[in-house]
Amino acid sequence: MNWPIFLRGWIFRCISLCLIGVSLGVGAKPLPEDPLQRRCWLKYTVERTSLSLVPDSTPVTFSNLANGYTVRSPLWVEFGIRGMGVMPAGNQKDNTGHHHLLIDTPLPAAVADPLPFSDTHRHFGKGQTGTVLDLSPGEHTLRLLFADHQHRPYFVFSPEIKITVAGKRDQAPAPQIDADRFDNTCSKWYQDEITTPPGTGKAVYVKNIRSGEPVGTPLLVKLGVIGFGVAPAGSPVKDAGYFVLNVSKNKVPVSTVALKDGETETVVDLPLGDYELEVVFMAVDGKRLLKDELAISVVRKQRETVGNSRSKAPK
Repeated sequence: MNWPIFLRGWIFRCISLCLIGVSLGVGAKPLPEDPLQRRCWLKYTVERTSLSLVPDSTPVTFSNLANGYTVRSPLWVEFGIRGMGVMPAGNQKDNTGHHHLLIDTPLPAAVADPLPFSDTHRHFGKGQTGTVLDLSPGEHTLRLLFADHQHRPYFVFSPEIKITVAGKRDQAPAPQIDADRFDNTCSKWYQDEITTPPGTGKAVYVKNIRSGEPVGTPLLVKLGVIGFGVAPAGSPVKDAGYFVLNVSKNKVPVSTVALKDGETETVVDLPLGDYELEVVFMAVDGKRLLKDELAISVVRKQRETVGNSRSKAPK
């Protein structure tokens, strides 16, 4: 069909923008539409977003897992680090490193020795912030360990957690919430929901908040990327970058946080009100690679919590 030149140009630009939108990963996951699922998700908002009074003696954390969880396999495992930056292996920079996942194995005995490469010692030397993990049914122990450019542990590590794999994701039925047994069935649904692997493709996202979620302030924001590794700005590495978090209110910019040292978490303190968050993933040379947007409502002043205290379900 012979479209007019101006119309062909318009169609081309529209298609290009659509493709860019897909490649940028725009569109944060919304709150569940089901009332029980939404109530359940919001029950854990404080746990996911509040700060801790406990000193940062264990700055490495699982962003979406906790001790005692029951999950289906394959499961999504997210890595968190506070006070240090992420940098792909082989690249030396102070106060940076990369994650390792210890599966059903103890901490290494020697600090100076590089970690082995094995099924029980998983390396994420490209600067990844998460992984899909396929485990056999039954109980397993997991621990995150942060190590330097030569895979030598800093001995900055998470507590060991024990999880139970109920079965394969394509065989074991997904947990459902029962209104008459809400607390028990909610916890099972939540543990499965938060460990469900994401779709394929490249994306940047906020790990611990969904679009439209009411939150407290100050707010811990955990950032993740799929398809790229994390590295400080200006690093001599490929397929890696850093996060920028833009906060606006009614489309008017409020603040910008550029995590140029490879950080994956930041704290935002905002007055009560509605805000838009834009998380951008920048290449190490400053080129914009990915972005995502979500809306939040800051509805309360949030006290710091001791440990992993759970919030009560909203009425």
